[in-house]
Amino acid sequence: MSQEPVRAPQHDGPCVVVAGGGTAGHIEPALALADAVRRIRPDARIVALGTERGLEGKIVPARGYQLELIPPVPMPRKPTADLFKLPLKVRAAVKQTREVLDRVGADVVVGFGGYVALPAYLAARGRTPIVVHDSNARVGLANKVGARFARRVAVAVPDSGLPNAEVIGIPLRTSIIELDRAALRAQAREHFGLDPDAPTLLVFGGSQGARTINNAVSGAARRLADAGIGVLHAHGPKNSLAVQEVPGAPKYATVPYLERMDLAYAAADAVLCRSGAMTVAEVSAVGLPAVFVPLPIGNGEQALNAKPVVDAGGAFMINDADLTPDSVAETVVPLLTDAAKRDRMSAAASGTGHREAADVLARMVLEVADEHAKKDIER
Repeated sequence: MSQEPVRAPQHDGPCVVVAGGGTAGHIEPALALADAVRRIRPDARIVALGTERGLEGKIVPARGYQLELIPPVPMPRKPTADLFKLPLKVRAAVKQTREVLDRVGADVVVGFGGYVALPAYLAARGRTPIVVHDSNARVGLANKVGARFARRVAVAVPDSGLPNAEVIGIPLRTSIIELDRAALRAQAREHFGLDPDAPTLLVFGGSQGARTINNAVSGAARRLADAGIGVLHAHGPKNSLAVQEVPGAPKYATVPYLERMDLAYAAADAVLCRSGAMTVAEVSAVGLPAVFVPLPIGNGEQALNAKPVVDAGGAFMINDADLTPDSVAETVVPLLTDAAKRDRMSAAASGTGHREAADVLARMVLEVADEHAKKDIER
């Protein structure tokens, strides 16, 4: 029989706790949900769980949400000494997470996978209702655990393998969903110092960059310049990139990191990037033709993330091992110099998304939270 939690003092609206720390792929859907909850129920309180080691320490407070830190529970990929310490780490993390849930008066816990979600699921089990969302084509361990005792399960794509899953897509920020690339184009080109008229390729490899992408695209710089193509290339804060200017050619602009993804998308006519679930969803939502280069580690999920857009005609896919200056030029130049082709691919990419996913998930979460709050009142 489960122990009843010590509830915090009652508040006007529901308290929604989101667990999606570690990487942007977990944090951004969580915060997109938080934004949607706040739009639908301004009286709701939103608390984010995170750890000291994740990106959430910077991102969550900057977006105006309360952050509560808990110990991380990373799952060892191989049998090591850390594996034997795991039960003690899990127990400590669950205890601290349970204290947070009780203190804030959680009405629902919404997990997005990763090492923050697992202790949240275990702490909430039998005490606070759980909603699980998974963005990837292949579900991770934490969400497999959480789905076993979740009230509702939402996924980005069909055939996730999670029981009773509802396909809703990936929650995205309003600034992405409502982005008018054409209206922002001139401002975006000026912001990055790009040619105002040249067809332009956006290049990035995630928040830390990607060496394979950096080397291949910079190696094709002269051929891109000769074709009249401009480039905006985010190479990652730990990397450097030197590209020789070609007189009279559109600018090849390099930056360590893109603080304004909305302007980066608006400046571009096509994109070459990795195919994490969040990246694929955003690129498709804004209607950018893409060349996806799946990360060649893990369980192959990045290739699976990109496949629906490729199959729909909105993107190309190049394996990391096949990405060279030649393959970049042979794929990008015909795409960037054919406006009609870009328009067809843009329409195809836009048709693969779920632009309403954040609101759909928010309504689902609020329904579960309200049911829980009602039961509390009846006790």
